[in-house]
Amino acid sequence: MKILALVSSNRKHGNTARLVQMVEGEMRALAAATDTAFEFETLYLGDLAMNPCLGCRGCFDRGEARCPVKDDLPMIRAKMDAADGLIVASPVYVNDVNGVAKTWIDRLAYLCHRPALAGKCAYLIVTVADSPTGHALRTLNIALRTWGCHIVGQAGYKMGPLLPQAQLEARFRGDATRVARALYDNVAQQQYLRPAFLSLMMFKIQQLAWQREDPGSLDYVYWHDQGWLDPATTFYIPHRAKPLKVAAARAVGAVVYRFVT
Repeated sequence: MKILALVSSNRKHGNTARLVQMVEGEMRALAAATDTAFEFETLYLGDLAMNPCLGCRGCFDRGEARCPVKDDLPMIRAKMDAADGLIVASPVYVNDVNGVAKTWIDRLAYLCHRPALAGKCAYLIVTVADSPTGHALRTLNIALRTWGCHIVGQAGYKMGPLLPQAQLEARFRGDATRVARALYDNVAQQQYLRPAFLSLMMFKIQQLAWQREDPGSLDYVYWHDQGWLDPATTFYIPHRAKPLKVAAARAVGAVVYRFVT
């Protein structure tokens, strides 16, 4: 099992980073208890070269390899591809994810057109001193779900200013254990094969949209080559969702599509 944590906080010893470290420790304990081969890597996005998106549409129209911005993003993406599970953790700045996290999302916007992360489980974490966390979690949820991830959980933690380690442990050890267990079990049990209603619905909306795309476009070719334009295809990967759930999600998706296009 490979887990990749993407931490957007610039404070390696801040609340966000230390909470993720607690989750890592709990996951390592779970793997040891079950004698499971386990790897956990943390990328501190603020330490990497990751420049803002130029909005040139190169990745959309000609492919991500044609992006004129040359930095660490391909390395980040390769590590995401190699992982079975992702933890995405950001502090909340002005009611949303911080700038580092938003830059990461913006630079991977082509995944909204060509989802490539189906089969990845993801847990989303945001931390804040004392303000709402819902908007930041929605930002992460919409991005990761649109990219194909199976969202196993999300949580916003009001942690106040920088906590002494003892207080952090006392207040949030139980939360770290729950996050670790949820992600570990979902990866181990291949719960990504049971996509959520919302994920099935979003696939239907995307499918209808790309069926009407210019057949010569990169996105149309990608969807065609994946077999996703076939009306009989109901998700990015073969899955075990119940037929009634699939039918209902696709029906709702078809209705939503009519109102958003």
